Amino acid sequence: MNKEMKDIIVGTLLGDGMLETQNGGRTYRLKIEHSIEQKEYVDWLYEKLKDFVLTPPKRRLRIENGKKQWRYGFNTLSVGNFRFFGQQFYDKNGKKRIPKIIKKLLTPRAIAVWFMDDGSIKSRRHRGFVIHTLGFTKKDLKILQKALKEKYGLKTYLHRQNKYQKTRWRLYIPGSQREKFLQLIRPYLLPQFQYKLGPTQLPKQ
Repeated sequence: MNKEMKDIIVGTLLGDGMLETQNGGRTYRLKIEHSIEQKEYVDWLYEKLKDFVLTPPKRRLRIENGKKQWRYGFNTLSVGNFRFFGQQFYDKNGKKRIPKIIKKLLTPRAIAVWFMDDGSIKSRRHRGFVIHTLGFTKKDLKILQKALKEKYGLKTYLHRQNKYQKTRWRLYIPGSQREKFLQLIRPYLLPQFQYKLGPTQLPKQ
């Protein structure tokens, strides 16, 4: 597993990626699934990780709250190569968490993948960005905030979101930090995610 693969795995696990184990943590498989609109991104992830995948991405129909939605994704093999990430990103009860060593794992490429996975411009009226970290606790996100501040000087805030009678938190990167954030992710951001940057254009290759 090369450095690029490791960064991509970290980025997807900060986002919507999932690790699953069926043998008490000896081996894990990575599950990638997005809406069919993100097919190009899923295909890119597959190309980067295909050394660990037997079956190419497929689409499937999911029904949630009576609504049909086409999903697109793939699963890797269950292998020991993912054990380190499983131990870091999941507690003993199988709940996803932010690793205590996230500062070490948080490379610019991992941040870019994380943003592609779960980030967006806050709105057309704002220069800041939002990353939808709703699956993590506030305590975990404080660890993540500290890592971003200490390693990259990036100041972030937590925005409360109440949904289904639960309090969850999103990570907010204010407009004052916009250029600093873009300098980190620009070299690794795929062209199809230009829309997530709002008015900012990606540099020509």
